[in-house]
Amino acid sequence: MLNRHARGFFTALFTPLARWLLKIGISPDAVTVIGTAGVVVGALVFYPLGQLWWGTLFITAFIFSDVLDGIMARMRDTGGRWGNFLDSTLDRIADGALFAGVAIWFFTGGADYAVAVAATLCLVLGMVVSYARAKAESLGFTANVGIAERAERLVSVLVVTGFTGLGLPSVVLLVTLGLLALASLVTVIQRIVSVRRQALAETTATD
Repeated sequence: MLNRHARGFFTALFTPLARWLLKIGISPDAVTVIGTAGVVVGALVFYPLGQLWWGTLFITAFIFSDVLDGIMARMRDTGGRWGNFLDSTLDRIADGALFAGVAIWFFTGGADYAVAVAATLCLVLGMVVSYARAKAESLGFTANVGIAERAERLVSVLVVTGFTGLGLPSVVLLVTLGLLALASLVTVIQRIVSVRRQALAETTATD
């Protein structure tokens, strides 16, 4: 998928910056927090004001912190459960803010309730996708299956939202959000089915 294929490229691109930030004393956790704050500001300040293009540019400037902090953690060999927890938790905040910002604008000044509802569905289902995996893993199962990975969701909504701000018909954004919501729903079902199969196999093995 997109995030796997692009990982090598972005690692090479951001490694010099990661090395420099570590040199001046910036920690991976600080980059994670700053990046999330930037995304939240872009999504919940620019988008509700109807500044879809400039909001997208602002968010894009911070969104790659998710790659940068990982590179820095590997360089310092400080990755681990804490970093993973912080990164995953703040990712959910950033994702929620992104779809919430789109929904707020189209419920208000954008006056397109269909787009607003689709964005809200993406927000809710995206949270369930993440929760399903986290809950499964907390119970000793695996649930890393699914067609709606985070990278695809972010790239799709950012690109189309940005160009909507430049005049792209909002129906394109509606279709994009609808497909993302559907993909998230399918992913939730896939994860439920996967965990159910593991639970049944576990029960059979103990009989």
